[in-house]
Amino acid sequence: MARLQDYYKNTIVTEMMKQFSLTNRMAVPRLQKICVNMGVGKATGNRKFLDDAVKHMTQITGQMPVVTKARKSVSGFKLREGMAVGCMVTLRGKRMYEFLDRLISVALPRIRDFRGVPPNAFDGHGNYSLGISEQVVFPEIDLDDVETIQGMHITICMSGKSDEMSHGLLKMFGMPFAES
Repeated sequence: MARLQDYYKNTIVTEMMKQFSLTNRMAVPRLQKICVNMGVGKATGNRKFLDDAVKHMTQITGQMPVVTKARKSVSGFKLREGMAVGCMVTLRGKRMYEFLDRLISVALPRIRDFRGVPPNAFDGHGNYSLGISEQVVFPEIDLDDVETIQGMHITICMSGKSDEMSHGLLKMFGMPFAES
């Protein structure tokens, strides 16, 4: 069992029940999935950029990503329908908790001038989204292997009924929120 998963079952559930005065353990919000998305706009000109993004995403998440394709043709971007433009991974279970642990304890502190993640990036349904501007903050990525810096978008989906409950859950996991 992953470290955060064990911490959730043994500590967070009871703390959240006290904090939000819940009577049922199943009413406590929990992580459902984490979606990691990497858009590679440069892939329209050179396929190698997409191959590098897929390789780095595999190293970061431990799971092979799905290549995403353009839905529409946009002549201004030299983009045709069906062209590969990015990759994405949906993490669940043990891999999800391991990725969140590495994100919170290793990757976010390695970001230059890091002052915390924005506390207002919840969507109103209890899900949290954040963007990372460079993939090299993850220790799995070898700096000598990187040709172009690529950002990624991370969405953490939770079963919380409100943003406050989901914010409390992420805070207990150790997510470093910026002071507002």
